[in-house]
Amino acid sequence: MEPARAIVCHDTHANGGWKMEDVSVRKPGDGELLVEIVASGVCHTDVLIGGIPGGAAPIAFYPRVLGHEGSGYVKAVGNGVTVAKVGDPVLLSFAFCNECAICKAGQYSHCNDFNALNFGGPYRDFHLASKDGEPEVGGQFFGQSSFANLSIVRQCSVVNAKDLVKNKKELQLFSPLGCGIQTGSGTVVNVAKATKDDVVLIMGLGGVGLSAIMGAKVQGCRTIIGVDRIESRLKFATELGATHVIDGSKLGDKTLVEAIREVADGIGSTIAIDTTGAPPLIKAGIEAIRNNGRYIQVGSAPFDFNVDFNMFSFMVAGKSIQGAIEGASYPAEYVPKMIQWYREGRFPIDKLIKFMPADDFEQALKEMHDGTTIKPVLCW
Repeated sequence: MEPARAIVCHDTHANGGWKMEDVSVRKPGDGELLVEIVASGVCHTDVLIGGIPGGAAPIAFYPRVLGHEGSGYVKAVGNGVTVAKVGDPVLLSFAFCNECAICKAGQYSHCNDFNALNFGGPYRDFHLASKDGEPEVGGQFFGQSSFANLSIVRQCSVVNAKDLVKNKKELQLFSPLGCGIQTGSGTVVNVAKATKDDVVLIMGLGGVGLSAIMGAKVQGCRTIIGVDRIESRLKFATELGATHVIDGSKLGDKTLVEAIREVADGIGSTIAIDTTGAPPLIKAGIEAIRNNGRYIQVGSAPFDFNVDFNMFSFMVAGKSIQGAIEGASYPAEYVPKMIQWYREGRFPIDKLIKFMPADDFEQALKEMHDGTTIKPVLCW
């Protein structure tokens, strides 16, 4: 067992259940690595999962360590590990089985075992220093549980960065690429496969939404529309490449759908992406796509929310709805692309990020929720 520190969730965050604690970490098993984490981005998915009461869903259990936008250095490897060796810098992303038909088709983010591998468990990786006995704290959230300075990571979650980063500072900067930034930009680039002819609507301008704005800019989309209620984020979206922004709190006599169509050739977007999971925006986004348009859901909606629409009208209009989880089919291929765009000055992820000590995780959560910070990154 190796001594470490981790943000351990004993209960929901609302109940004060998240605590920085001394723990120990078991040795890596077959196909696993022990990674010394240097940084981990804070994502709304951490808050979502860490906010479900224990036992309320199969994926809701405590205690556990969350975190799924990690980066670090390999400290030890288990049998069968080929992706990296001790001392290599690595960037971490989601887990997949690499065996099902979906994975073999190259669609790793839609793996048949995605939920079990990324949300499931408990995988007993951590041991509370204050208790005796076997490891009792769950790990391997998204294959990594990077809210710790030392963590067990699945081989499939590792992107070897030895030829991608120049130093530890860059390794910290690129830590969010494994989820939020990859999800936003990858939904535009890899899922929607947007082109210069597209009119792209992006609802919600947090880390995922602003990354989608940057992805649309990289793709050269002719119209890029951002929707939010926070003025600073609307301004930021314009700086990153949005051609139009809509303040959902200042619509006047217009509906959101009317405001969108007004700047989308009068008929709606060709691609609409929702990053919020808010039911009113989801409904507006579906309505606001033009005939033969595509709607892509990225943000997690309430578990009990269902969408109703007239199937005949939907069929005649030729619209399509799709869900996207991580945006990148294969992180080992897409992460290097994002880093290259960053070096070319076309993907300014540094403008989204604020580095904070891991001990200040409560402040990081607060700033992410109130909009003060787009993407907090905890440094260990």
